[in-house]
Amino acid sequence: MVARQSVPFSAFTFGFLRLIRVQNLLIVVLTQFMARLFLVGFRPEDQTTSLFRLLLDPSLWLLSLSTVCIAAAGYIINDYFDIKIDLVNKPQRVIIGRYLKRRVAMGVHQILNVIGCLIGLYLSKWIFLVDVLAVSLLWFYSAQFKRQPLVGNVIVSLLTALSLIAMAIYYRHNTGMLLIYALFSFGISLIREIIKDMQDIRGDARFGCRTLPIVWGLRRTKYLLYVLIGAFIISLFLIASSLHNFRLTIIFLLLLIPVAWLIYRLVVADTRRDFGYLSNLCKLIMLLGIVSMVWT
Repeated sequence: MVARQSVPFSAFTFGFLRLIRVQNLLIVVLTQFMARLFLVGFRPEDQTTSLFRLLLDPSLWLLSLSTVCIAAAGYIINDYFDIKIDLVNKPQRVIIGRYLKRRVAMGVHQILNVIGCLIGLYLSKWIFLVDVLAVSLLWFYSAQFKRQPLVGNVIVSLLTALSLIAMAIYYRHNTGMLLIYALFSFGISLIREIIKDMQDIRGDARFGCRTLPIVWGLRRTKYLLYVLIGAFIISLFLIASSLHNFRLTIIFLLLLIPVAWLIYRLVVADTRRDFGYLSNLCKLIMLLGIVSMVWT
């Protein structure tokens, strides 16, 4: 257990921002705003509206706030259940118990979930249902499924894609484009989550987790990743072809460059540092995918 101590307010604030992964939340906001501008675009009721005014759409801000609240709550509950494991895998990044008491962390988690779901209910009953699904999956993922082979990886990847699926449900315009980018988010997240398990194998094994690298070993897990990357690439091109979107096909061809580098580095990866590099590379590919929305 991490020793509790009095910390300055500035250190508490910095610790809390690290706890909720503020940089990841900003990427979620960027993703939804980019999707609204360049994937949803101008609906029939928006034809007299400028691109700038789309950014001021109150519904967009509320939808994004709802997503961010639930995502932040998810990061908190994940760290809440993983204190002992994180003390082995990344002791310098443990926040709960050092900067934030456990009961305070749980209270903040619950408040953020309630705020997120209430905003979702205000927007639409369907968004509310998506929010409730996300909250439930985040809880069960953190409490149990994270320690199981593959199922935890699939759940967190689905949660990543839900930020765009919610956009498709709410706006109901150009849903094909939104869903293919949701698939892109799901695929890259799934690959990254498995790589993170490879990076954290030491701490996970010590506390009885049953992640893929522990059950199968690193070599067989790599083979699965090669299959997943191949299936991911093929499915993206097939869907892009079905949408008859030439620009989207070009974008995915360009994204093959960093994906090829990812495969090469995966082949030679052997240390925790190697897998940490691959995890960051997946983040970069995700960011490139978000930016590519501008040219669709």
